[in-house]
Amino acid sequence: MLKEFKDFVMRGNVLDLAVAVIIGGAFGKIVASLVNDVIMPIIGILMGGVSFISLEATVGSAVVKYGVFIQTIVDFLLVAFVVFLIVKAANKMKKPAPTAPAEPTTKECPYCFSVIPIKATRCPNCTSEIK
Repeated sequence: MLKEFKDFVMRGNVLDLAVAVIIGGAFGKIVASLVNDVIMPIIGILMGGVSFISLEATVGSAVVKYGVFIQTIVDFLLVAFVVFLIVKAANKMKKPAPTAPAEPTTKECPYCFSVIPIKATRCPNCTSEIK
């Protein structure tokens, strides 16, 4: 059972997933800092200093902080947009995969040098037999 567990953990998929989760967590902190420390202050200035976090309503003895919810939605949308822009930029930097050249459909007659179908056994122009 220990050997099976070792084989499972050492498989490429598990290791790739572990690396992706760790890198994703670190990258998430970078994007969150970009949104919270750079983008949100600019949006706050553009909106005249309005802060959603301070919005709340009292229902009976409960305080409903709907501003925090609105702020979380705005944060999510901004993070998603920033990630979209980063992925889009990364995709632009990738080189396109080389495509295989198309199979030729014509060839040149060795006698009259005219272009003929590749499967031709006789040239339609000079009537020479093509091997």
